[in-house]
Amino acid sequence: MNIKIVEDIKSSFQVIIKCKIINEEVFRLRRHIELFDKKLYAKKDNEMFLINSSDVLYFDSVDNRTFLYTNDDVMEIKQKLYELEDILSDKDFVRISKSQIVNINQIRSLKPELNRTILVTLFNGERLYISRKYVKIIRNMLSI
Repeated sequence: MNIKIVEDIKSSFQVIIKCKIINEEVFRLRRHIELFDKKLYAKKDNEMFLINSSDVLYFDSVDNRTFLYTNDDVMEIKQKLYELEDILSDKDFVRISKSQIVNINQIRSLKPELNRTILVTLFNGERLYISRKYVKIIRNMLSI
């Protein structure tokens, strides 16, 4: 890896990716970089908040409403889960069930269950389940 710091550019920062071919890994890297400082709009008690995507533990969809969970709060977000999958980097966020997307940087441990699901424990102690449909995807992604 070669990193060059140039202090006289006009914008706050610029990232240049040089590669022989543009493949899926390059696109994933680009999405990851674009998400670096991504903010999400969320609502709680009729007040709008800007939340750093890195502060999100997980998203949950209930009764056609989507909620984001942080260490301190639960807030409603206007996007549907499928829209969040498009917006967020698949390096950091992954679907674990029909109704949940988790920030993999917030996962402390994974424990296989007898019913072929996986129990996920987050750093804040909260527990979620990876449904059987998504277990293989998670195993491949995390190389487990």
